[in-house]
Amino acid sequence: MIAKECPGVTLGRRRFLGAAAATALVGADLVGGTGTLIAPATAQQPVSPRSVRFPDGFVWGASTSSYQIEGAATADGRGSSIWDTLSHTPGKVLNDDTGDIAADHYNRYLEDVALMADAGLSAYRFSVAWPRIQPSGTGPANAKGLDFYDRLVDALLRRGIEPWPCLYHWDLPQALQDRGGWTNRDIASWFADYALIVAGRIGDRAKNWVMLNEPSVVAIFGHGLGGHAPDLRGRENYAAAIHHQNLAQGRALSALRAAGGKDWKLGTVLSVQPVKPATGQPPNEEAVAKWDAVWNRVCLDPLFKGEYPENMGVDFQPLIKAGDMEMIHQPIDFLGLNYYSRMHQTADPAGLFGTGFGASPEGTKHTDMGWPVEPDGLYEQLIEFRDRYGNPPVYVTENGASYADWVSPSGKAEDGGRIFYIRDHLLACHRAIQDGANLRGYFVWTLLDNFEWGFGYTQHFGLVQVDRETMERRPKASYYWYGDIAKSNTVPM
Repeated sequence: MIAKECPGVTLGRRRFLGAAAATALVGADLVGGTGTLIAPATAQQPVSPRSVRFPDGFVWGASTSSYQIEGAATADGRGSSIWDTLSHTPGKVLNDDTGDIAADHYNRYLEDVALMADAGLSAYRFSVAWPRIQPSGTGPANAKGLDFYDRLVDALLRRGIEPWPCLYHWDLPQALQDRGGWTNRDIASWFADYALIVAGRIGDRAKNWVMLNEPSVVAIFGHGLGGHAPDLRGRENYAAAIHHQNLAQGRALSALRAAGGKDWKLGTVLSVQPVKPATGQPPNEEAVAKWDAVWNRVCLDPLFKGEYPENMGVDFQPLIKAGDMEMIHQPIDFLGLNYYSRMHQTADPAGLFGTGFGASPEGTKHTDMGWPVEPDGLYEQLIEFRDRYGNPPVYVTENGASYADWVSPSGKAEDGGRIFYIRDHLLACHRAIQDGANLRGYFVWTLLDNFEWGFGYTQHFGLVQVDRETMERRPKASYYWYGDIAKSNTVPM
């Protein structure tokens, strides 16, 4: 079911993307991407004699983030992050849940690596917790924090899994937030220094490097609309957070490239969602173009074109200093795409940017999060990269859905809705490849049920259940199904 808001809780991206959901899933029944109802006791993997094959060498992986799964919030010298601060503030997260324990991955990483290996995954995108490496955000590294990622990388490689470290996935050291965080221009240099520390420790083994995860989400919901850490508001905060993340990304790319790691591939991850007019209201192309700029273009255009969208000039011009755009306009070896659904926009004079979320097309299915299920939007976005941005190498670095799951009388964890969701999006990926999109791999979101930001532990995206009391892992039907895909390089139609 769509999670309900509770008094005092602001749910950030999760609330806004689900706000226009016209229908919710009822009871325990799930609606697959094909519109098929799947009863809890009889859910089965979709079976078809037909399948599509992906190109040889296609990467099959899973993605996670540090604050959502690691736990061990004070272990081995880890400092506090902005999400520690927010989640410990009463009323900011459903049920006042925190990431203090999360999925206890810090202590159970070997078990989780074994799960990935048994599924046949070839890559794992994980994020490094900046507060573990530099508890105060700057200065000398915390050796014990680096030791954890050292052990993790070794464990992955022993099982034939390529590590894909992401340097920032939202858990900024609170000590840096106390100095202005992403609104302070100096953070670009702090981030580049941190990147060099991490790469200096595990860069002899880790070859694929992600700079940032979803900078637009950090800026919109962490600094513009509020709800995500650090829970700031206002257009000036939003613009500063975008520009300084872009600048930090450029400086880190430049610093790592200068460090000259052998065979390193350097990239970043953006949340890019096609924007369409809302259904049931007069189409407003100005609102669509504005939100497209706010969410998508302010990250894509500086990276690939060295400029901000024209309709955002008034916000960014005061922040730009000599040499900034050249530093941001760095070559990358790959682009990570996080895709969940299209965004349906309408004019809203009360909105921070004069826009607001509206209804998706009639008949659209929705996940338990209230997000529209629109696989065609993923195809559309991959083709746009082909046509508008020079067809760079792209990896889908997040795609997945929150659906209820249950344990059947046989003891299996069933989640048929997730299987249909992933299948339909993978078929969209295959179609895009056939039409010339330069897609190289797919990382499902996510391996484990985790701390889902403002929703706490009420939403489940994982291929694997995590018992909140015992931390026991129970693979779901989707885990075995996705593992078959990874091993066979084919997807059933």
